[in-house]
Amino acid sequence: RAAERLRIVIPLALSLILLLLYFSFRNFVEPVMVMLTIPFGLIGGIWLVYWYDFNLSVAVYVGFIALAGTAAETGVMVLNFIDIEIARLRKQKQEPLTALEIKEAVESATAQRVRPVAITAFTTMLSLVPFMVATGAGADVTQRIVVPTLGGMLTVLMLTLLVFPVLYSLVLQFLEWRKQTYT
Repeated sequence: RAAERLRIVIPLALSLILLLLYFSFRNFVEPVMVMLTIPFGLIGGIWLVYWYDFNLSVAVYVGFIALAGTAAETGVMVLNFIDIEIARLRKQKQEPLTALEIKEAVESATAQRVRPVAITAFTTMLSLVPFMVATGAGADVTQRIVVPTLGGMLTVLMLTLLVFPVLYSLVLQFLEWRKQTYT
């Protein structure tokens, strides 16, 4: 029964995250980019579940659902920082941006915001540590929820600061080129 419910709940949760992102950004490009952070989190979550030798259970799936939300939150934060820098540059320049200008703006925005992104991720991970070391009643269930989230946040942090800006820069460059070509 739980597996049947999870087949409904997981796509529903991901769809809800995408819908909320769409209402926030008012386009589909940025929500899809943010949704790319979820596979970044799955890498670390699956690795830590394997490391702890946990079987896939309802609790582990709940941890992955929680990870999806926190990964998307981290992606939104990085994306917003980049968007703010791109908007500032567009306002300053008053003409279409070149690929090099977009690349430099993305690098600058990401470099300036490493600390807030890292602090957000580390506080999330730090808040999960008491559940990892708990030994009382229910600790075995809470650990199975926390392990995917904790492992996933490690890889979300790294990949969101290293890979995500590069991908988003390429998307922005393509959109700028397309806008210049078709106008």
